[in-house]
Amino acid sequence: MAYIGNTLPAWSPGTLDLHHISTGRGDAAFYIFPDGTTLLVDAGELDPTAPRVTSPRNAPAKPDGTRPAYAWIARYIARMSSPFPEPVLDYALVTHYHDDHFGIVTPVSEPSASGAYKLTGITGVGEHIPIHTLLDRGYDYPTALNDETLLHWLRANPELTPTYRQFAGTMENYWAFIRWQQNNTGLQVEKFAPGRSDQIVLRHAPDSYPTFQVRNICSNGEVWTGRGTDTQRDFPAIADFRPQDFIDENLYSNGIHIRYGRFDYFTGGDIPGIVELDTPPWQDLETPVARAVGAVDALVLNHHGYRNTTNAFFVRTLSPRVILQQAWSADQPGQGVLRRLLSTYLYPGPRDLFSTAIVDATRIVLGEETIDRAYRSTRGHILVRVDPGGETYRVIILDDGAETFVVKAEFGPYEAKIK
Repeated sequence: MAYIGNTLPAWSPGTLDLHHISTGRGDAAFYIFPDGTTLLVDAGELDPTAPRVTSPRNAPAKPDGTRPAYAWIARYIARMSSPFPEPVLDYALVTHYHDDHFGIVTPVSEPSASGAYKLTGITGVGEHIPIHTLLDRGYDYPTALNDETLLHWLRANPELTPTYRQFAGTMENYWAFIRWQQNNTGLQVEKFAPGRSDQIVLRHAPDSYPTFQVRNICSNGEVWTGRGTDTQRDFPAIADFRPQDFIDENLYSNGIHIRYGRFDYFTGGDIPGIVELDTPPWQDLETPVARAVGAVDALVLNHHGYRNTTNAFFVRTLSPRVILQQAWSADQPGQGVLRRLLSTYLYPGPRDLFSTAIVDATRIVLGEETIDRAYRSTRGHILVRVDPGGETYRVIILDDGAETFVVKAEFGPYEAKIK
């Protein structure tokens, strides 16, 4: 095709670009809306010194390990922002407070230029790329995250994994970043509000693209009903939560639905959908989310395609033509997840799967033939480029082994669904 072997042509007005950045260290997606408004969804950064991260269970760092993940993400954004006077993030959305989505403070985390905070994930990106509005899920649900008693318990509890013990310090660093940025750069911080379609909007030429919309779908277990701005919460009263429910950040993930003309896209952080043996039924968030979102053209797999996601109702209802996986671990995707995604019983017709990384251990467990039959691409940055008006789109795979941004493969054009 026209792009293969060449450097990716820059974004142009009227086009919707949805970049899924491959770092091997977590989720990061950079969007350029039709009028040039920009949005970063997550900036994951795992602990580079953790034994799991350096083991064959984890994807290698991309392009390599000479820079931390936040630096590669910031450089990617800067390169893709070439049509603009300077790289700027009109919005940054943290889906939830897990290391592979917003970073983690470790002994090797470098200080910011001001010395006010450490650089990791979103704080590292924000050090290099100005952020105008930062959205997160807030700090008051299901308990006050800034409560010193909770933070002390997280630091001291030997039953928790090192990641959870580092959570307190990472949150305190995140708040220090926010305070410094508010005082020195004018950063605006908002709590993500499910049901709204006026929180993430076109900032430069909204009247030129009336069919474009970002709808907030879910946050903190509150889900849009599909009617107006109404939401519902199926979670029990806080008093009925079990101890493990309080620290399961995945439950509280923010999710958004992007619509441009006929084109529809959903990304939902790490929301779960499979009720496992030790899981109460209310932890199935995918079912109410599916009712609100309906059919889409492109879907980002929840929780990287981990085994507790992508239930049958969710797959059947969204029935995506293109399925995108931001993966970094050997258990992504789960075997059952892959079976449901490929099932023509759940919905008929073709579907194309793309992953930023499938590690060798996954190929051994699921089988080389199975992976190669299921996926169109298993390595690289994934760009969904939606043509002006939103009737057609294509998927473009960029080389993640260097910063050449050479196109490795191109798929499509796909016709957006008539819904």
